[in-house]
Amino acid sequence: MLISEFAKATGMTVDTIRFYIAKGLLTPHVGRKGGSRPYQIFSQGDVTTALMIKLQKSLGYSIREIVDINAGYHVQPVSPQATIRALKQQIDKLEEKQKNLQSALLFLRDKLQWVESGMSEDAPHAEKYLCQQR
Repeated sequence: MLISEFAKATGMTVDTIRFYIAKGLLTPHVGRKGGSRPYQIFSQGDVTTALMIKLQKSLGYSIREIVDINAGYHVQPVSPQATIRALKQQIDKLEEKQKNLQSALLFLRDKLQWVESGMSEDAPHAEKYLCQQR
């Protein structure tokens, strides 16, 4: 599929797709049509890759982290052991993010309850919640 079709299939803008191509996250096949600027042709595998990038972004990964994850995964031959290592690293990072999010949510809920109860007691302090994970 061409870039406009790919954009529709992934829900991404053409500019975002071009950015991911420039970063090496997407590597479409270069077609013969298009003259001095050959068309980029995307496969269903590229759609899967793009959706994984969107998922990683939604989980809070930066573009640098996504590039690093993908580079590390592709440097080694794809073997069950390499896949297991990559998946375990991602799980560890997500579990750490989950702990931080849980702490932040607990603080926000306690702060909300404090405000709703009239702020008569001492206010919850973020440091108590957000520093306990370290």
